Amino acid sequence: MELTATTTIRKPVPEVYAFWRDFENLPTFMAHLDEVRATGDRTSHWVAGAPFGKDVEWDAEIVDEALSEKIVWRSIGNADVPNTGTVRFMPAPDGVSTEVQVVLVYDIPGGTVGKAIAKYFGEEPHQQLDDDLRRLKQVLETGEVVRSDGAPWGKRARKEFPQRPAQPLSDSELVNGADE
Repeated sequence: MELTATTTIRKPVPEVYAFWRDFENLPTFMAHLDEVRATGDRTSHWVAGAPFGKDVEWDAEIVDEALSEKIVWRSIGNADVPNTGTVRFMPAPDGVSTEVQVVLVYDIPGGTVGKAIAKYFGEEPHQQLDDDLRRLKQVLETGEVVRSDGAPWGKRARKEFPQRPAQPLSDSELVNGADE
């Protein structure tokens, strides 16, 4: 499966590039990433949530990089989800912002059946990538991912199945968070 998405962030290219290049920042805006840990200058270990409460893990290496322009990577070893990707950072026409373009190519576990199951559970990959880039924009422009009153705990809210109809948060939920 190949995914492509682009967003414009009102920050200079070097700042956006540096934030992305510190891979440990990626789980702050990529909803299904639980952890990315640098294992070397050009290598990292990734852990992501998958449908049915499972985790998938892989190691990755940077295969091409141009400072403040692009990062190209691929999974290495026996990856649960073999993948490759490129992220490009380009000055936007306004002379202030950065255009970020991401291209991901990966094999979804389970093939066609895995894709259908993921879509059934609301985890359509194209939408996920668009949402991730929207959250990246929010983090870099405002310092946080903007959350609604209906989902103030973001990723932690995925654990709250089955979901209930929208209703005001109780005093306990407001004080103690989503775990109550």
